[in-house]
Amino acid sequence: MKKFKYITIITFLSILMISSCKEDEETQLQQGKVTIEFDHVFGSTEAAFSVNKELTHPMLGEKMTFTMFRYYVSNVRLKAKDGSWYAMPESYFIVDADPTTGSNKITIPNVPGNEYIDVEMMFGVDSLRSGSGAQTGALDPAKGMFWSWNSGYIMVKVEGNAPTAADGSFAFHLGGYKGVDKVQITKSYNFGTAPLVVNGTRAAEIHMIANPARLWHGAQKLSEKPRQTMPGPLAKTMTTNFYDAIRFDHIHN
Repeated sequence: MKKFKYITIITFLSILMISSCKEDEETQLQQGKVTIEFDHVFGSTEAAFSVNKELTHPMLGEKMTFTMFRYYVSNVRLKAKDGSWYAMPESYFIVDADPTTGSNKITIPNVPGNEYIDVEMMFGVDSLRSGSGAQTGALDPAKGMFWSWNSGYIMVKVEGNAPTAADGSFAFHLGGYKGVDKVQITKSYNFGTAPLVVNGTRAAEIHMIANPARLWHGAQKLSEKPRQTMPGPLAKTMTTNFYDAIRFDHIHN
């Protein structure tokens, strides 16, 4: 009788273990993709932003029509709830506010299934790649975001028209990857109470807010300074003000 009870208990425990293992296998999160979307707004009221649309800068009081607004995002990493990090290899992207020439979305494929609580990214291009000469993909000079082997990449490229500018146009090609005036910076954003869940084909989207008007917080009016096309203190100030205002908005799961 005792032997029978012993066998029964062992059998019962075995069934529980098998059931638990099957449950773990069924609930294991699958590899998927993550999309980061940068929504662009303008000014303190966060009015809708788009290229080829006349806007009035609230601080400058000047009208401006953007024909180009592009910037680099690179070295993307995701932090899981367990504290581990997933770093996307070769993650260099050009975010473009003009849907006819590019995209305001970047896609990270093959992300391990997990629950993520933070995203980290660099705005600009790291010094190693900036000083490595002509490259491919988003770093291809054909993209129009590269100065030279010495000056590296244009981290933020902005062009447009303004009636107050001397010749009716403005151009700010902002970069610099070394010394006190280097513009690239790494920032981390926390998702709050709800994690980003990566699980197969399930949507996993991170939405960010970027405000082009912030470039001119601390910069001169377009009537006084309609151009900056080289590294230096002004490029550093303008990019810092723009990057610092980029914020996490929400996620979609």
